[in-house]
Amino acid sequence: MSRDRGFPDNGELVVCTVDSVKNYGAFVTLDEYDGKQGFVHVRDVATGWVKYIRDYVREGQKIVCKVLGVDSSKGHIDLSLKSVNDHQKREKIQQWKNENKAEKLMEIVAERLSISVDDAYDRFGNELIDSYETLYGAFEGVASSPEELREDYSGEDWVETFIDVATENITPPYVQIDGILELTTMAPDGVDLIREALLAGIEAADGANVDIASVGSPKYRLVITADEYKDAEEIMRKVSGAVINRFTAAGGEAVLKRESK
Repeated sequence: MSRDRGFPDNGELVVCTVDSVKNYGAFVTLDEYDGKQGFVHVRDVATGWVKYIRDYVREGQKIVCKVLGVDSSKGHIDLSLKSVNDHQKREKIQQWKNENKAEKLMEIVAERLSISVDDAYDRFGNELIDSYETLYGAFEGVASSPEELREDYSGEDWVETFIDVATENITPPYVQIDGILELTTMAPDGVDLIREALLAGIEAADGANVDIASVGSPKYRLVITADEYKDAEEIMRKVSGAVINRFTAAGGEAVLKRESK
Protein backbone atom coordinates (compact mmCIF):
# COMPACT_ATOMS: atom_id res chain seq x y z
CA MET A 1 0.00 0.00 0.00
CA SER A 2 1.03 3.62 -0.44
CA ARG A 3 1.88 5.93 2.42
CA ASP A 4 -0.56 6.26 5.30
CA ARG A 5 -0.55 10.00 5.89
CA GLY A 6 -2.16 9.80 9.33
CA PHE A 7 -2.54 13.17 11.04
CA PRO A 8 -0.41 16.32 10.73
CA ASP A 9 1.88 17.46 13.53
CA ASN A 10 1.30 20.53 15.68
CA GLY A 11 2.94 23.54 14.06
CA GLU A 12 2.95 21.96 10.60
CA LEU A 13 1.82 24.00 7.57
CA VAL A 14 -0.91 22.33 5.54
CA VAL A 15 -2.72 23.08 2.28
CA CYS A 16 -6.49 23.17 2.71
CA THR A 17 -9.60 23.60 0.60
CA VAL A 18 -12.37 25.64 2.21
CA ASP A 19 -15.57 23.58 2.35
CA SER A 20 -17.97 25.89 4.15
CA VAL A 21 -17.80 29.27 5.85
CA LYS A 22 -19.82 30.22 8.94
CA ASN A 23 -19.82 33.38 11.03
CA TYR A 24 -17.82 31.55 13.71
CA GLY A 25 -15.21 29.97 11.43
CA ALA A 26 -14.41 27.89 8.34
CA PHE A 27 -14.51 24.13 7.81
CA VAL A 28 -11.76 22.88 5.50
CA THR A 29 -10.37 19.71 3.95
CA LEU A 30 -6.66 18.99 4.37
CA ASP A 31 -5.54 18.19 0.82
CA GLU A 32 -2.39 16.31 1.86
CA TYR A 33 -4.03 14.12 4.52
CA ASP A 34 -6.52 11.92 2.70
CA GLY A 35 -9.36 14.43 2.94
CA LYS A 36 -9.29 14.82 6.73
CA GLN A 37 -11.34 17.73 8.02
CA GLY A 38 -10.12 20.76 9.94
CA PHE A 39 -11.57 23.91 11.44
CA VAL A 40 -10.35 27.52 11.46
CA HIS A 41 -12.03 29.52 14.22
CA VAL A 42 -12.89 33.10 13.29
CA ARG A 43 -10.33 34.36 15.84
CA ASP A 44 -7.63 32.50 13.88
CA VAL A 45 -8.65 33.76 10.44
CA ALA A 46 -6.90 37.14 10.64
CA THR A 47 -5.27 39.47 13.12
CA GLY A 48 -7.61 41.99 14.71
CA TRP A 49 -11.38 41.93 14.62
CA VAL A 50 -12.96 40.09 11.71
CA LYS A 51 -16.25 41.75 10.83
CA TYR A 52 -17.03 39.74 7.70
CA ILE A 53 -15.26 36.39 7.60
CA ARG A 54 -15.95 36.03 3.87
CA ASP A 55 -13.61 38.95 3.28
CA TYR A 56 -10.84 36.48 4.16
CA VAL A 57 -12.06 33.00 3.16
CA ARG A 58 -14.62 31.61 0.74
CA GLU A 59 -15.84 28.20 -0.35
CA GLY A 60 -13.52 26.40 -2.77
CA GLN A 61 -10.50 28.56 -1.91
CA LYS A 62 -7.06 27.02 -1.40
CA ILE A 63 -5.45 28.28 1.81
CA VAL A 64 -2.36 27.44 3.83
CA CYS A 65 -2.90 26.99 7.56
CA LYS A 66 -0.80 26.20 10.61
CA VAL A 67 -1.86 23.25 12.75
CA LEU A 68 -2.74 24.41 16.27
CA GLY A 69 -3.88 21.12 17.72
CA VAL A 70 -4.86 17.56 16.79
CA ASP A 71 -7.21 15.17 18.55
CA SER A 72 -6.78 11.99 16.53
CA SER A 73 -9.29 10.05 18.66
CA LYS A 74 -12.05 12.47 17.67
CA GLY A 75 -10.61 13.42 14.30
CA HIS A 76 -10.45 17.10 15.26
CA ILE A 77 -7.79 19.35 13.70
CA ASP A 78 -7.65 22.99 14.78
CA LEU A 79 -5.99 25.38 12.34
CA SER A 80 -4.84 28.97 12.05
CA LEU A 81 -4.80 31.03 8.87
CA LYS A 82 -3.44 34.21 10.44
CA SER A 83 -0.27 32.47 11.66
CA VAL A 84 0.99 31.91 8.09
CA ASN A 85 2.82 34.77 6.36
CA ASP A 86 2.98 35.34 2.60
CA HIS A 87 6.46 33.84 2.24
CA GLN A 88 5.45 30.67 4.08
CA LYS A 89 2.32 30.42 1.96
CA ARG A 90 4.24 30.66 -1.32
CA GLU A 91 6.79 28.08 -0.21
CA LYS A 92 4.15 25.65 1.02
CA ILE A 93 2.03 25.95 -2.12
CA GLN A 94 5.10 25.30 -4.28
CA GLN A 95 6.02 22.29 -2.16
CA TRP A 96 2.48 20.97 -2.48
CA LYS A 97 2.54 21.42 -6.26
CA ASN A 98 5.88 19.64 -6.43
CA GLU A 99 4.57 16.69 -4.45
CA ASN A 100 1.49 16.47 -6.66
CA LYS A 101 3.77 16.36 -9.69
CA ALA A 102 5.94 13.71 -8.05
CA GLU A 103 2.94 11.52 -7.33
CA LYS A 104 1.93 11.69 -10.98
CA LEU A 105 5.49 10.74 -11.95
CA MET A 106 5.31 7.77 -9.60
CA GLU A 107 2.18 6.66 -11.46
CA ILE A 108 4.19 6.79 -14.70
CA VAL A 109 6.98 4.72 -13.13
CA ALA A 110 4.47 2.14 -11.92
CA GLU A 111 2.78 1.98 -15.33
CA ARG A 112 6.10 1.42 -17.13
CA LEU A 113 6.97 -1.33 -14.67
CA SER A 114 3.50 -2.89 -15.07
CA ILE A 115 2.86 -2.77 -11.32
CA SER A 116 0.34 -0.89 -9.19
CA VAL A 117 1.18 2.44 -7.62
CA ASP A 118 0.80 0.87 -4.17
CA ASP A 119 3.33 -1.80 -5.11
CA ALA A 120 5.70 0.91 -6.34
CA TYR A 121 5.55 2.63 -2.97
CA ASP A 122 6.01 -0.65 -1.13
CA ARG A 123 8.95 -1.79 -3.26
CA PHE A 124 10.95 1.44 -3.40
CA GLY A 125 8.86 4.62 -3.10
CA ASN A 126 8.61 4.78 0.68
CA GLU A 127 12.31 4.00 1.07
CA LEU A 128 13.23 6.78 -1.37
CA ILE A 129 11.02 9.21 0.55
CA ASP A 130 12.88 8.32 3.75
CA SER A 131 16.21 8.87 2.00
CA TYR A 132 15.35 12.11 0.17
CA GLU A 133 12.76 13.46 2.69
CA THR A 134 10.07 13.98 0.02
CA LEU A 135 8.98 12.15 -3.11
CA TYR A 136 9.74 15.19 -5.25
CA GLY A 137 13.14 15.39 -3.58
CA ALA A 138 13.77 11.82 -4.73
CA PHE A 139 12.94 12.59 -8.35
CA GLU A 140 14.92 15.84 -8.20
CA GLY A 141 17.93 14.19 -6.59
CA VAL A 142 17.96 11.33 -9.09
CA ALA A 143 17.64 13.76 -12.01
CA SER A 144 20.74 15.55 -10.69
CA SER A 145 22.80 12.47 -9.77
CA PRO A 146 21.43 9.26 -11.33
CA GLU A 147 24.64 7.37 -10.60
CA GLU A 148 23.95 7.53 -6.87
CA LEU A 149 20.71 5.61 -7.34
CA ARG A 150 22.47 3.04 -9.51
CA GLU A 151 25.11 2.53 -6.83
CA ASP A 152 22.67 2.39 -3.90
CA TYR A 153 20.25 -0.01 -5.61
CA SER A 154 22.53 -1.96 -7.93
CA GLY A 155 20.69 -4.79 -9.68
CA GLU A 156 17.16 -3.58 -8.84
CA ASP A 157 14.90 -3.84 -11.88
CA TRP A 158 13.09 -0.54 -11.22
CA VAL A 159 16.14 1.73 -11.08
CA GLU A 160 16.57 2.56 -14.76
CA THR A 161 12.85 3.22 -15.17
CA PHE A 162 12.87 5.61 -12.21
CA ILE A 163 15.93 7.39 -13.63
CA ASP A 164 14.30 7.70 -17.06
CA VAL A 165 11.13 9.25 -15.64
CA ALA A 166 13.12 11.60 -13.39
CA THR A 167 15.45 12.86 -16.13
CA GLU A 168 12.61 13.23 -18.62
CA ASN A 169 10.46 15.36 -16.33
CA ILE A 170 12.63 17.15 -13.75
CA THR A 171 15.05 19.98 -14.43
CA PRO A 172 17.88 19.62 -11.91
CA PRO A 173 18.17 22.57 -9.51
CA TYR A 174 21.15 24.87 -9.52
CA VAL A 175 22.67 27.49 -7.28
CA GLN A 176 24.15 30.84 -8.19
CA ILE A 177 26.59 33.00 -6.25
CA ASP A 178 28.20 36.28 -7.20
CA GLY A 179 30.77 38.85 -6.22
CA ILE A 180 32.34 42.08 -7.40
CA LEU A 181 35.93 42.20 -8.59
CA GLU A 182 37.47 45.65 -8.21
CA LEU A 183 40.49 46.04 -10.48
CA THR A 184 42.45 49.31 -10.40
CA THR A 185 45.70 50.27 -12.08
CA MET A 186 47.52 53.41 -13.20
CA ALA A 187 49.33 51.61 -16.03
CA PRO A 188 48.81 53.10 -19.50
CA ASP A 189 47.82 49.67 -20.83
CA GLY A 190 45.40 49.08 -17.95
CA VAL A 191 42.54 47.99 -20.23
CA ASP A 192 44.70 45.22 -21.69
CA LEU A 193 45.84 44.14 -18.23
CA ILE A 194 42.25 43.89 -17.04
CA ARG A 195 41.23 41.87 -20.09
CA GLU A 196 44.14 39.48 -19.63
CA ALA A 197 43.33 39.01 -15.94
CA LEU A 198 39.67 38.28 -16.65
CA LEU A 199 40.60 35.81 -19.38
CA ALA A 200 42.88 34.08 -16.87
CA GLY A 201 39.87 33.72 -14.60
CA ILE A 202 37.74 32.22 -17.37
CA GLU A 203 40.53 29.77 -18.17
CA ALA A 204 40.77 28.77 -14.50
CA ALA A 205 37.05 27.93 -14.54
CA ASP A 206 37.90 24.92 -16.74
CA GLY A 207 34.55 24.90 -18.50
CA ALA A 208 32.39 25.72 -15.48
CA ASN A 209 29.44 28.10 -15.86
CA VAL A 210 31.06 31.49 -15.22
CA ASP A 211 29.96 34.94 -16.33
CA ILE A 212 32.00 38.13 -15.91
CA ALA A 213 30.47 41.48 -16.84
CA SER A 214 31.41 45.10 -16.27
CA VAL A 215 29.19 47.04 -13.89
CA GLY A 216 31.15 50.25 -14.36
CA SER A 217 34.93 50.51 -14.21
CA PRO A 218 36.72 49.40 -12.08
CA LYS A 219 34.01 46.93 -11.00
CA TYR A 220 33.26 43.59 -12.68
CA ARG A 221 30.53 41.22 -11.57
CA LEU A 222 31.53 37.57 -11.29
CA VAL A 223 28.60 35.11 -11.38
CA ILE A 224 29.05 31.38 -10.77
CA THR A 225 26.33 28.83 -11.52
CA ALA A 226 26.72 25.24 -10.28
CA ASP A 227 24.75 22.25 -9.01
CA GLU A 228 25.76 22.73 -5.38
CA TYR A 229 26.99 25.59 -3.22
CA LYS A 230 30.24 23.86 -2.35
CA ASP A 231 31.04 23.48 -6.05
CA ALA A 232 30.10 27.10 -6.74
CA GLU A 233 32.30 28.31 -3.90
CA GLU A 234 35.25 26.28 -5.15
CA ILE A 235 34.84 27.69 -8.67
CA MET A 236 34.57 31.21 -7.23
CA ARG A 237 37.81 30.65 -5.33
CA LYS A 238 39.67 29.42 -8.42
CA VAL A 239 38.36 32.08 -10.80
CA SER A 240 38.75 35.07 -8.50
CA GLY A 241 42.16 33.83 -7.39
CA ALA A 242 43.37 33.56 -10.97
CA VAL A 243 42.14 37.07 -11.79
CA ILE A 244 43.66 38.63 -8.69
CA ASN A 245 46.99 36.84 -9.05
CA ARG A 246 47.38 37.81 -12.71
CA PHE A 247 46.37 41.41 -12.11
CA THR A 248 48.50 42.03 -9.02
CA ALA A 249 51.49 40.41 -10.72
CA ALA A 250 51.13 43.13 -13.37
CA GLY A 251 51.25 45.84 -10.72
CA GLY A 252 47.52 46.44 -10.28
CA GLU A 253 45.34 46.27 -7.19
CA ALA A 254 42.55 43.69 -7.03
CA VAL A 255 39.97 42.67 -4.48
CA LEU A 256 36.87 40.46 -4.48
CA LYS A 257 33.82 41.75 -2.60
CA ARG A 258 31.07 39.24 -2.00
CA GLU A 259 27.49 40.47 -2.26
CA SER A 260 25.75 37.18 -1.61
CA LYS A 261 26.59 33.59 -0.82
